[in-house]
Amino acid sequence: QVQVVESGGGSVQAGGSLRLSCAVSGVTYIGYCMGWFRQAPGKEREGVAAIYTGGGSTYYADSVKGRFTIPRDNAKNTLYLQMNSLKPEDTAMYYCAADLGPCTSWNWNLRSEYNYWGQGTQVTVSS
Repeated sequence: QVQVVESGGGSVQAGGSLRLSCAVSGVTYIGYCMGWFRQAPGKEREGVAAIYTGGGSTYYADSVKGRFTIPRDNAKNTLYLQMNSLKPEDTAMYYCAADLGPCTSWNWNLRSEYNYWGQGTQVTVSS
């Protein structure tokens, strides 16, 4: 049984940093896609970043490029979302998700590609 569990959300002032964690268990594939999504009130859930564990390819939304990274601890099977230079518009519920197939540049941010989702963790950035 695949399980995805996020942690690390909270409140921070604009310009600050936060790191979210995503622990994945029950996956026996060597290469699969792990992604971060976010959903602000009244908006669609959008892809933020993703990584293909098989080759290490990473993908980022234009809105977070240069500010967010997704390091991964292979030994702990944990994905992180390191968020720097946070802005009020980054305020949202953040979700981690796993897709048992590979990420590509055309599918990494499609909700329908991901089979397993965490419960979400709230990030609030104040101005």
